[in-house]
Amino acid sequence: MQRFFALYVFLFLSTLLPINSVVFAETPEIQPSKPVILVWGDSLSAAYGIPIEKGWVSLLQERLKESHEVVNGSISGETTIGGLTRLPDALALHEPDYVLLELGANDGLRGLPTTKMEENLNGMIEMALKNNAKPVILGIKIPPNYGMVYTDNFDKVFSDLSEKYELPLLPFLLDEVALDYDLMQADGLHPTAEAQPKVL
Repeated sequence: MQRFFALYVFLFLSTLLPINSVVFAETPEIQPSKPVILVWGDSLSAAYGIPIEKGWVSLLQERLKESHEVVNGSISGETTIGGLTRLPDALALHEPDYVLLELGANDGLRGLPTTKMEENLNGMIEMALKNNAKPVILGIKIPPNYGMVYTDNFDKVFSDLSEKYELPLLPFLLDEVALDYDLMQADGLHPTAEAQPKVL
């Protein structure tokens, strides 16, 4: 089963042309611009430690190249406050139809307040919606370094925002690779090039 099957269905149904938009014979064919997907994440989406073309975002771009344009705005080490600060310019530049939000891991690894993380993600969702972009939440999980209460609160941020805005949610981006040491880099945090198709 494809990891992003639900996302593909979501993208497909969201971009179907209405019947009255069909252009018939004798009318010059006008190629509509492709819907733009902006991936807004950290090192997990920026292909940290591997060639950029091997990363899951590049694989997504290749898979959807006939129907969508995929833009990778991810930066290694990015936090939710950094993503919130940078997002206005990216929305203005790329005018995306979808924003895949993959942020929060670095907040969690640094033990930053989950309330602030939720506030920042909420701000990005609101910003995307105001710019007529559909957000999709790509969740992540962290080790219980700061205790189970913190870890549970961290996990809850993604599900709460998904429920609040009725957004598609992938609960754990690395679900199929995180516990397979052969598919993780030496730091135990980032997937290898071989793991990227499974991430996708």
